[in-house]
Amino acid sequence: MALNDGDPDNAADALAACAFPDSLLDDDILRSEVVGGLASRVSIHPAVRQALYERQRAFALQPGGAVLDGRDIGTVIAPDAEVKLFVTASVTERARRRWLELQGRGIDAAPAAIERDIAARDARDIGRKDAPLVAAPDALVIDTTHFDREQAIEAVLDAVRTRLA
Repeated sequence: MALNDGDPDNAADALAACAFPDSLLDDDILRSEVVGGLASRVSIHPAVRQALYERQRAFALQPGGAVLDGRDIGTVIAPDAEVKLFVTASVTERARRRWLELQGRGIDAAPAAIERDIAARDARDIGRKDAPLVAAPDALVIDTTHFDREQAIEAVLDAVRTRLA
């Protein structure tokens, strides 16, 4: 079930969930594993993608710019962005990081289940017809598999500085 009690695999229910207040964007639940999985499931519906496109595009084009995180930001939402990064890591490492994050928030989760969920989400997003998960041709790809948090941040900052120089 979706957070609005709809079925994320049903196009009409998924579209209805797009009419959420902007205040929800500040809710920590958006970073949860559950919501990430739901986002992947509802994003296969073309009407959902269209409904959210203008909202995301307006945010990306706000005066002063914006930093966006998402699986199609550089290819669909902001294809003309001055700097595009495709930050990645192995599924195993992403699962380990998610597990540590959940543990830090007092949430018990099985590492193997997290890894399966991440792999399934990747497969679903890579294989979708509309806006599949792929690096934009001009994106700087940064593999953070072997980086700690500080190293990953420094790699991103270095890439941005290089691109803007």
